[in-house]
Amino acid sequence: MSILAWIILGLVAGFIGSKVVNKSGEGLLLDIVLGVVGAVVGGFLFNQFGAAGVTGLNVYSLVVAVIGAIVVLILYHLVVRGTAR
Repeated sequence: MSILAWIILGLVAGFIGSKVVNKSGEGLLLDIVLGVVGAVVGGFLFNQFGAAGVTGLNVYSLVVAVIGAIVVLILYHLVVRGTAR
């Protein structure tokens, strides 16, 4: 995947993940960063359980990235704010 595709996937996954975890976004840049990190984490987790990780810019990869972004956001809130919402 190109870097632009990772940024787009990260932005969408970070935005959706932020809405699921705390009902408000973390800001455009942080949503992108947490979404891209979430895509990597989601891909790793899915690979560990025997499923395919991020495969490109498609719906399956978006689901994987959103799940990873949710995991990353929960950990982010635990570390930065002290509580998960």
